[in-house]
Amino acid sequence: MSKQVFSIDFYGKKLTVETGELAKQANGSVLVRYNDTVILSTAVAGKEPKDVDFFPLTVTYEEKLYSVGKIPGGFLKREGRPSEHGTLTARMIDRPIRPLFADGFRNEVQIVNTVLSVDQDATPEMAAMFGASLALCLSDIPFNGPIAGVTVGYVNGEFTVNAGPEEMEKSEIHLEVAGTKDAINMVEADAKEVSEEVILEALAFGHEKIKELIAFQEQIVMQCGKAKQEIPLFTLDQAIVDEVTAMAYDRMKTAVSIPGKLERYGAIDDLMAEVKADFEARVYDSEDNKKSVLKQVGIVLHDLEKEEVRRLITEQKIRPDGRKLDEIRPLDAQVDLLPRVHGSALFTRGETQVLSACTLGAMGEHQKIDGLGLEDQKRFMHHYNFPPYSVGETGRMGAPGRREIGHGALGERALAQVIPSEEDFPYTIRVVSEVLESNGSSSQASICASTMALMTAGVPISAPVAGIAMGLVKKGDDYTILTDIQGMEDHLGDMDFKVAGTTNGICALQMDIKIDGITQEILKEALAQAKIGREQIMKTMLDAISEVRPQLSSYAPKVFQMHIDPDQIRDVIGPGGKMINEIIEKSNDVKIDIEQDGRVVIYHTDQNAINTAAKLIEAIVKKAQKGEIYEAKVVRLEKYGAFVNLFEGTDGLLHVSQIAHERVAAPSDVLKLGDTVRVVVTDIDEKGRVNVSAKALLPKPEKKEPVKKEEAKPNE
Repeated sequence: MSKQVFSIDFYGKKLTVETGELAKQANGSVLVRYNDTVILSTAVAGKEPKDVDFFPLTVTYEEKLYSVGKIPGGFLKREGRPSEHGTLTARMIDRPIRPLFADGFRNEVQIVNTVLSVDQDATPEMAAMFGASLALCLSDIPFNGPIAGVTVGYVNGEFTVNAGPEEMEKSEIHLEVAGTKDAINMVEADAKEVSEEVILEALAFGHEKIKELIAFQEQIVMQCGKAKQEIPLFTLDQAIVDEVTAMAYDRMKTAVSIPGKLERYGAIDDLMAEVKADFEARVYDSEDNKKSVLKQVGIVLHDLEKEEVRRLITEQKIRPDGRKLDEIRPLDAQVDLLPRVHGSALFTRGETQVLSACTLGAMGEHQKIDGLGLEDQKRFMHHYNFPPYSVGETGRMGAPGRREIGHGALGERALAQVIPSEEDFPYTIRVVSEVLESNGSSSQASICASTMALMTAGVPISAPVAGIAMGLVKKGDDYTILTDIQGMEDHLGDMDFKVAGTTNGICALQMDIKIDGITQEILKEALAQAKIGREQIMKTMLDAISEVRPQLSSYAPKVFQMHIDPDQIRDVIGPGGKMINEIIEKSNDVKIDIEQDGRVVIYHTDQNAINTAAKLIEAIVKKAQKGEIYEAKVVRLEKYGAFVNLFEGTDGLLHVSQIAHERVAAPSDVLKLGDTVRVVVTDIDEKGRVNVSAKALLPKPEKKEPVKKEEAKPNE
């Protein structure tokens, strides 16, 4: 196929697709040009199905630093493991695509999005999502797309689409939304405490723009799309389905309704083990046949569990643990569990429990970012850890995976909306959430625990943030929305919709669904139900800590800010850092951050050390001001005057004419080295030379009245 080019103007930016020239051995490939952003998206499918019980889809977002004219940091000078942003973008593209493959699809599919050039005003993330969808649609891989996504902003009461960083800086919403032409199926957002109504309008606005991008994709597919392969889908043997159902259905119904998570899962596991043991004990004509049967038995048992949970919720409105549809599990909040950390809190919701710890550091301890965006550092970090013991299992411990990075980033997006500015609170802030138990929505529990940890640490957040996860079970046109979903409802339901916010409005959203899409009506109902749930959770949090602590922990660094003339920064640092190192040494190892605008921030747990450092810096940068009075020491005598030391580093010239009111022939007549003389600054010239006067502070001598001559008497 020869090269073909398609273009449209998408709200002021040129969107061009090139296909048929690059990466032609992939099943599908497109080069997407969005203004000067360039993304190569490819899709490849394995030729044979994998022997697994899930769909093996991999989506990557390859950030090449040459795309923004950077050379990678580090020793090797090449791109290493994906950045946090690259991981999050890959997840964001995966989520709307994954539900649109047929059940039983077991061929491995790999979608690679390579960022070749970045125009900061033309979102590479949404260009990559567009390219990933189109590469699949043009390929011979069966896919029920297309999908597309846009970034929605809200500036001065108007919605924007795919705006640049400068405009988004002013936006009250940063909403990434994706979907098909019929419905929305992925949402990722942060917002500055906006209302549910504005969020719904933003979603509707975004979906209309998505439809335009999908229409463009459909036009391209009509002209150069390949015929789809006939890929065999995995199906179950009906005889096995019938036999396992007869053996296990009644007991599965009972097990699913056990309220406690561990007891419920224990009963389900025992049932599954018993049925599998029955089949394992049978005689098979081959080991492969036995393996296939046992695998199908496991899938049927899982399907029985899933269908029973969904039937109870949709038909009888009964949840596995017996709660009402809008009922939140028992809540508990505690603070100050850890005596030596700067702030700590524990939040428990049912069988989900998170411990968060807050650490305050100097501004120089910010995180450096080696990425494609304009931001090269950040001062607020929220990290999330999910050890295997939190779900009663053993497993790998080590670097965070995609899930941990995603959950940590969601909490960070929510909490960042209430973090004070660097000017108001000049600290680097790190909050770590340790999941101690998990049975649903540990990411939202981490937001609650981290809010309280920030408050105990004395971080002046603008308002506390609470989060909750909503679920959905949909059968045909009937649907049921669930408040505070637990693990089973998340795993077996159709939606995980996380909402975090303050009492004033929404701060963050994340929605993943397993069906083709959901309607505005469902979104509206879910947001309204979530607001009620958030209010209940917030009350529990505020009962534990009602307001931000007025003082920092005694173990947290205290801070002092001062400003110096930017031209004096070199004087404070000194040659080779000599001066600043001396200040640090004399001040009990304080930390000092000096910004280019002359802002100096001093940190230490001991206020006296901070005061010492501040005085030393003030002595270096202090400048004499006209009219200031000093008790100055004579340091040099010349014929024309005396040089007197006003303060360290600054001398003034006391001219001979300014020593006294009466005439002084030579300064040495009245002054000697080491004398102290009271002087006032009278002038500072363009070169910074200081002139002083002692005479101006002395009382003027009284003028002597002239002797009157006796008037001559007239002749008598």
